[in-house]
Amino acid sequence: MKVAVLLPCYNEEKTIGKVIDDFRKELPHADIYVYDNNSTDRTFEVATEHGAIVRKEPLQGKGNVVRSMFREIDADYYIMVDGDDTYPAEFIHEILKPLQSGEANMVIGDRLSNQTYYKENKRNFHGLGNNLVKGLINKLYGSKLSDIMTGYRGFDRLFVKSMPVLSPGFEIETEMSIHALDKRFKIKEIPIDYRDRPEGSESKLNTFSDGYKVLKMIFILFKDYKPFLFFLIWALIFLLFGLLVGMPVIYEFLKTHYITKVPSAILAVGLVILSMLSFSCGLILDTVASVNKKQYELELNKMYSKLVKNSDE
Repeated sequence: MKVAVLLPCYNEEKTIGKVIDDFRKELPHADIYVYDNNSTDRTFEVATEHGAIVRKEPLQGKGNVVRSMFREIDADYYIMVDGDDTYPAEFIHEILKPLQSGEANMVIGDRLSNQTYYKENKRNFHGLGNNLVKGLINKLYGSKLSDIMTGYRGFDRLFVKSMPVLSPGFEIETEMSIHALDKRFKIKEIPIDYRDRPEGSESKLNTFSDGYKVLKMIFILFKDYKPFLFFLIWALIFLLFGLLVGMPVIYEFLKTHYITKVPSAILAVGLVILSMLSFSCGLILDTVASVNKKQYELELNKMYSKLVKNSDE
């Protein structure tokens, strides 16, 4: 079975050679792909010297790189890992096993359960951000995932070829996790060790700007995947404020049969109308999302049948 190791890279000259060598030692027959994302150092040259299949991705951002990787590379199993030497290659065998046995469509390398991420990571607020994103997604989707934003993952061909990558940047891990949960792909987490970047290697992740993008992606995908719940929340918020503003008006009318707080009455009516509109939008979009899910399942079944047929041949 063909295994592809995917290494998205941006200015990883100091580490990419070691990463390639480590993974080749663990899986000598795997194809190792390095996608250089407009690096200004010698990442491309070093990766080439170490024998990787090196390609360039002109659109900046990790999500854009992953989109090209998923689209262009054919394999039975895919291992995606950052090129910064923070993820030990020896865990690749444990990540591959659930994919090969059919136990999982996506395997997550969990850095958080064994606490190695918190011990090794020296960047402020990253642990807080990981826990915030994990808590939000687990709450919204009723899941129990331990590590949402890890860069060490394994996929089977069905997941890769049916994954619509929309994120341009570091939101890609969050998008993949939400997509897998919403489409009911089989997910398995494997505890792995994490080590901080070696000296001289700098993180490309901006804690606040990229954290905002991740939260924005959760918000957008929540709206797309669960529109009824999304708009129901807004409907309840508008209704609550409408009642808060309107109760004094109603009380005044019941007591005096007159309304002197006309602006409050207009605002209350407007908020209640917005609440009704939000609820209606949720119902309509939920029907659309349900139809899209059915269509996606049918296409997934066709793709699965085709993959099984090809493997039998």
